[in-house]
Amino acid sequence: QRRVHGALKYWQTQRLRISHYCTIGLPQCLSSAGYSCGCTITALRKAIVTVHIMKRTVDFSVSDSNGVETEVPSKLLDRRSRECPYLDTINRSVLDFDFEKLCSVSLSNLNVYACIICGKYFQGKRSGTHAYTHSVQLLHHVFINLDTQRFYCLPDNYEVIDSCLDDIKYVLNPTYSRRHILSLDSNTKSSRAFDGTIYLPGVVGLNNIKANDYFNVVMQCLSLIPPLRNYFLEPSNYNRLKSKPGEQLRLLSQRFGEAVRKIWNPNNFKAHVSPHEMLQAVVLCSEKRFQITQQADPIDLLSWFLNSLHLSLNGKRSRDSSVVYRTFQGSLRCWSQKILPVELDDSQKRRLLATEAYRETVTESSFLYLTMDIPPPPLFKAEIEENIIPQVPLYALCSKFDGVTNKEYKTFKDNSTKRYQLTHLPPYLIIYLKRFIKNNFFVEKNNTIVNFPIKGVDFGELLVADEDVRKAHPNTTYDLVANIVHDGEFAKGTYRCHILHKGTGKWFEVQDLHVQEVLPQMITLSESYIQFWELQTETNTPS
Repeated sequence: QRRVHGALKYWQTQRLRISHYCTIGLPQCLSSAGYSCGCTITALRKAIVTVHIMKRTVDFSVSDSNGVETEVPSKLLDRRSRECPYLDTINRSVLDFDFEKLCSVSLSNLNVYACIICGKYFQGKRSGTHAYTHSVQLLHHVFINLDTQRFYCLPDNYEVIDSCLDDIKYVLNPTYSRRHILSLDSNTKSSRAFDGTIYLPGVVGLNNIKANDYFNVVMQCLSLIPPLRNYFLEPSNYNRLKSKPGEQLRLLSQRFGEAVRKIWNPNNFKAHVSPHEMLQAVVLCSEKRFQITQQADPIDLLSWFLNSLHLSLNGKRSRDSSVVYRTFQGSLRCWSQKILPVELDDSQKRRLLATEAYRETVTESSFLYLTMDIPPPPLFKAEIEENIIPQVPLYALCSKFDGVTNKEYKTFKDNSTKRYQLTHLPPYLIIYLKRFIKNNFFVEKNNTIVNFPIKGVDFGELLVADEDVRKAHPNTTYDLVANIVHDGEFAKGTYRCHILHKGTGKWFEVQDLHVQEVLPQMITLSESYIQFWELQTETNTPS
């Protein structure tokens, strides 16, 4: 016994640094294994401690001078992992996993850990790294690996295993079951954030970092579309898609899926989401066409984003190649004919009409949104005060696609007239009301109010008179589900949106972080810019 006590006293003055960034003393190993006698001082001094880490279990083997190994269970490590004394220092109110996962010191995205006491990101956990230094200087001991979602205690460097940390894992990476996804549109329950704020999942504010309100309204509307939302709530749908080496568009679908899962998270620590990572992906994939610090047009962003998202999902030209085309793509027929010069006589006009260049051509094309041209406002104000702000019904704008109304288009080469008629109506129809007109000097906004009902709009009259097309569209009635509004001038204006929460049947007005309930009658009085319409079906269940 004196020999064993002497050996333990010797090893108490020295600690063995072993592989896998673990540091442990031999006396603790021997005492935990129940060694009390049978070991000489020479054998103990020559003992070799090895670590075998496999499937998150740590086993020790002690070999004596003769090379005979004896397994030593790691009771001490198990006890520390299950009984970490620093769990009460965790501050959930400062945790924010929405920002880009970069080390706050080195700006590296490799092996990043988040301090769940102050919320800052640091790299590494071994001795000398930024996370290790932070834990020693500020006595912040509990960290989470942002990739593996495993918790560690620094500087002791052991894994922390406790069920009370599951809510932090869920906020970092929300997951949804198929049953939960199918019940989102029928959910009427509100959620309570960690700070006590009451919110509805799916109706949360988005942080305006500087001038990204144009992005926030598009993100709010797209995250509300059930087929698109349900597809991106399951990461297995798009994480396994193959992409070309060096292709950046795959990052777009991953970041969009993360943003949608956070917007619909019922267990958020706060009642808003910061789209910082999604914005960084948009800036990178668009080659800085869209910026965080400079406002852009939402219709330009929407057009680019839908096509890029389709390509990131390995979409092709066919309608069924991606969830984007299945949800938004429609088709139309276009009749085009060049305009004859005015200075020609009748005989010359007849000769030109007989040529191939001036014959009427018919083409089929697809679309992701329909552009409605708002008539220009009158030059002079009306005498009656009620007619100072011009108004136009939505049905009058839809006459552009009735197959009869001709519209003149001018180019540098020639002028032509075109008329359109729809051949396929998508499940979700996007209508773009063209309010901004660019002239030789500046961009002018048309403030005309477009009157429209929010339910029961029939677009069946815009379909071609073909029996097969009519049979393929038994339902042609749409309901409004989202509406983007522009307020103010072109360069100095702001964007907000109206979204419908299907579970409660209530309309909400969302402008960045501000969310408030609004009456449906107030939606038609706004200067609508982009509208999202849902096709009525028998059940309207999410696909």
